[in-house]
Order: sequence, then C-alpha cells, then structure tokens
Amino acid sequence: MGDALAPAPGSMFVRYWTAAAISSFGSAVTAVAMPVLVVQLLGATPLEVGVVNAAQFVPYAVLGLIAGVYTDRWRRKPVLVWASVGRALSLSAIPALWLTGVLQIWMLVIALLLFGSCSVFGFAATQSLLPRLVPRAQLVSANARLDQADAAAQTLGPAIGGGLVGLLGAPVVIAVDAISYLVDAALNASIRVDEPRPDSRTRNLRLEIRDGLQWTYRHRTLGPLAVSTHVWFFANGAALTVLSLLVLRSLGFSAAAFGILLTVFGITSLVGASIAPRCGVRIGSGRVIILARVAYPIAWLLVAIASPTGIGDALLFVALALQGLAAGVENSNEMGYWQTLTPDELLGRVNATRRSINRTMAALGALGAGLLVGLIGDRPTLIGVIVVFAAAALIAALSPLREALNGD
Repeated sequence: MGDALAPAPGSMFVRYWTAAAISSFGSAVTAVAMPVLVVQLLGATPLEVGVVNAAQFVPYAVLGLIAGVYTDRWRRKPVLVWASVGRALSLSAIPALWLTGVLQIWMLVIALLLFGSCSVFGFAATQSLLPRLVPRAQLVSANARLDQADAAAQTLGPAIGGGLVGLLGAPVVIAVDAISYLVDAALNASIRVDEPRPDSRTRNLRLEIRDGLQWTYRHRTLGPLAVSTHVWFFANGAALTVLSLLVLRSLGFSAAAFGILLTVFGITSLVGASIAPRCGVRIGSGRVIILARVAYPIAWLLVAIASPTGIGDALLFVALALQGLAAGVENSNEMGYWQTLTPDELLGRVNATRRSINRTMAALGALGAGLLVGLIGDRPTLIGVIVVFAAAALIAALSPLREALNGD
C-alpha cells in the first residue's frame, strides 16, 4: 500500500467523509438518548428493551438480499441520498410523538423498523460507493479515515449527548440525529461520481441473489470470515442489550455517566482506527481481525465481573476501552479486505448479504438477551455472551484468514 496513512484522494471523498462524520455524531448522541428513553422514561421491561434494540435490525432479514440486488442494479449515490432522508423522517417521528404525549413502546418499534428499512439500502450503497471514490489500493486507508471520524464522533457524541439528555431530555436529543441525516443526504447529493447507467435489461432476481451468496460463502477466506462475523454480531447484539440494563439499572449509572462510559469506547476506537492501516501492513489484515476477535470475550468478561463499587466501575471503563480499541483496529481492515476482493458488479449484493445476516443475528441476540435477563439475570446472561464471542474468535482463528494479507 505504500504509505498506509496517506490521505484518500479527491474532494468527493472529503464530502463523503464529512457526511459520514456528521451522521456518526448524531448516532453517537442517540446511543445515549435511546437507552435512557426506553429504560428510564418509558419504563420498558428487559424483553421490551430487547425488542427495541432488535427493531432496527429486523428489516435486514426481510429486505437485505433484495436490497443488495437493487443496489447493484441502480446507481448507488441516489440510493444513499434517499436512504438518509428516510432515516431522518423515521427518527423525527420519535420526538414528535413524545412531545404530543402519545409515545409508546410499540410506536417506537415501528419508527425503528422504518429506520432500519432505510438503513438496509443506505449501508449497501455506502459500502459499495466507496470503491468508486478511491483507488482499491487505498481502501484500507480510506476505511480507516471513516473509522477515525466515527470514533471521534463516538468520543464527543456520548459525552455531549449525556449532558444534552440531562438538559433537554432524551426525545429532543434524538431530533439531533434526524437533522444529521438530512445534512448527510445534502452532502452526498453534491458528490460527483462516475456511475454506469442502470441496465434496463430484464434480470433474474433469484439468480442475482444466488451470485451474491456464492461469492460471500464459497470464497476460501471470505466465507469463514462472514460466518465468524455473523456469530460476532449475535454476541454483540446481546451484549449491548445487557449493558444498558446492567449499567442504567443494576449499577445505577446516570445518563451523564453512561455517556462518559461510551465516550471511553469512542476514544479507544479512534486510537484503533488510527493505527489500523499500519497494523494491516505489518501483520496482515487477517491476523488483525483474529487478534481483535480474541479481545472481545476478554472485554465482556470484565463487564461480567464488574460490581457496584469503585473497582467495578473501573473494570467497566477498562472493558469498554478494550472493546473500542479492538473494533477500531479491526473494522477498516475487514472492510478493505472485502472491498478489495469483491468485484464491483457484486459489491452491492455481497455487502447487503453480509449486513443482512449480521443485523439479523444482532436482532436475535438482542431479543434473546432481553428474554434471558428477565429469566436468569444480567450477569448469567453475560456469561453466555462471552462464550459466543469466543466462538466467533475461534472460527476466524481456525480459518485460512490467519494467512491473509491485504488484498490476498
């Protein structure tokens, strides 16, 4: 790759990067506001918390494979723009319903289902458009730049979000995220990118879906990586559901303290994203991914043993710091690896296939964790989460991925 930290070229990438950074900031604010809204203001049960966490992921199971096909059929920039507009409208319904005094859990779930439906198309287009903005040789570096922006947003967003939630209330703060998606849409609409005109020929939807599935799961290294990632998303969906219940109820964190906890995650994610390209060049993208996946069960073991004491609070912050570092190092290497090996005409389907199954697994993990916390408690549920994280690491470690370098 030459200079692994060389900036991704072109003013169009700068606009794309800016749009992603702004929407990431809004999402980081919502990461604090949404659990406070659900757990504290709406008084949700553990199962309802799981349902809310799962809601935005359910559309991936229903629409994911189809969205991938149409993302490859259509020009990707318009898909990305309209998906952002749809997400803005879906989120804006939440504060509107709250301010009129009618917001209930089932209404929130519907809004998040609509949000997730737009996200299915938006993320498929986002990951498929990037290789048209930067050379494939610089994809790891470009993804690292995006990860740095996301991590910076997660560093500032939760701290600001926690303060804003205390000042304005969680529903009003969610409106900030809705506005960020409108800005995202405007910036992406201004990007000039060379995309082929849509092919007007009649196509076979089933065959196109099959092509995406075959590339995703029959590739020597991409197949095991996909399976490992699916398992990881199940564990992560469960872990985040348990975390909000554990921290906001069992350990009695305030919204501000919860925001600071997520800020630590953001800081270490930024550090990880900053060193990710160098790590990929030095030891290979495959080994970076494996080492990161080994770190996740260790991080959640620290969460599981955290007690309502000063030491327990410190363990939580250490755990989220380790989780953030691992995520920051891993993500750009994984995304660059997929984008480098996948032909452009298959990118929409492959990206949507992976994200569809990933988000479905996250939804199942969130629902399962919400149910288990109600039955057996948060800490026993976390033990199961740790086992699943360890399984994801083992699948990756035993695969040919350990021999994979960038672009192999």
